[in-house]
Amino acid sequence: MPDRAAIRDEAHRIRRVFEAAGAEPFEGAILQPADTLLDLYGEDIRGRAYVTADPLRGEQMLRPDFTVSVVQAHMESGRDTGRYAYSGLIFRQQDEHPERPSEYFQTGLEIFGGDPAEADAEVFAAISAQLDGLPVRAVTGDIGVLIAAVEGLETSAIRKAALRRHLWRPERFKALLARYSAGTDLDALRGGLLARVRAGEDVLAGAGPEIGLRSQAEVMARLDRLVADAAEPPIPAEQVALLDRILRLRGAAWAMAAPLRELAGVIPSLAEAAARMEARLAALEARGIDLDTLEFEGSFGRTTLEYYDGFVFGFLVDGQRPDNWPPVASGGRYDAMTRVLGNGRGAPAVGGVIRPEQVLKLREAQC
Repeated sequence: MPDRAAIRDEAHRIRRVFEAAGAEPFEGAILQPADTLLDLYGEDIRGRAYVTADPLRGEQMLRPDFTVSVVQAHMESGRDTGRYAYSGLIFRQQDEHPERPSEYFQTGLEIFGGDPAEADAEVFAAISAQLDGLPVRAVTGDIGVLIAAVEGLETSAIRKAALRRHLWRPERFKALLARYSAGTDLDALRGGLLARVRAGEDVLAGAGPEIGLRSQAEVMARLDRLVADAAEPPIPAEQVALLDRILRLRGAAWAMAAPLRELAGVIPSLAEAAARMEARLAALEARGIDLDTLEFEGSFGRTTLEYYDGFVFGFLVDGQRPDNWPPVASGGRYDAMTRVLGNGRGAPAVGGVIRPEQVLKLREAQC
């Protein structure tokens, strides 16, 4: 079992490799403001973050990763491009996996600007090189494909937004899609409440005092949205089947663009997603990545950080899944987050991280 000093030294060694390739060193504060940043991480990390209250600074948290603070610093700099490397401790509660450390080292590389396909390939290749010779396999996915498929559905903007919001919660996403495609009678489920709203009846009259966090106006706005949603026609069965087919895609990465081109005949927005994938695969091959052994899974990345919105990847221990052994390395593209932290000004952005403790454990196991 590697000791803490060895893990720290390995973390810093990998960072220096990234710096030697042109990345600037980044040093982020351990204590981060929780209010804005927690919303960016998504449900999983929000539930595992160590949060505390500061009487002067408000809610603070021990950093659960580096990426958000790197993005914040880069967008505040006003620069269009940038490369950053970092190494240090991150903190996450491990209620479901008490055997895993809640405080561990992470080393990462983040790239802003430039051609997205080339940047995706550069980050992936840089991470892959540090794992050379270890018993790991690379799995890739593309959240951008799923987003494009949802955007192309024949349904309302409100329904699309709800489906996008739950992409990272597979069971909720499945339930929503089933409801939107089956034409569920929402009014019957609510005991005729929506019909009363539609008729202009004051359904809150005599409801008693307000005891929740929502005002009457907010409650009525929610009911109005439900009334509008109940009038929406169901999503065509052909498009629902297409989404299911995308989620079930699995195989060699080089073979995935062709099915997407075919599916674009049903949802045209997938054509652009297929073009992005083809450009990325070409860039990966140019950097020496073997596309025959590189895996693609349509649903990969749906239970990780919610700020990813494009290419995602993970390096998993051979024969293991993330639920019983955390990825040795992972990463992805997060263009949308730069627009949030850049107050509307965005930048192409992709990054990846390595867990040096896992690297050392695998090396020891080989000895």
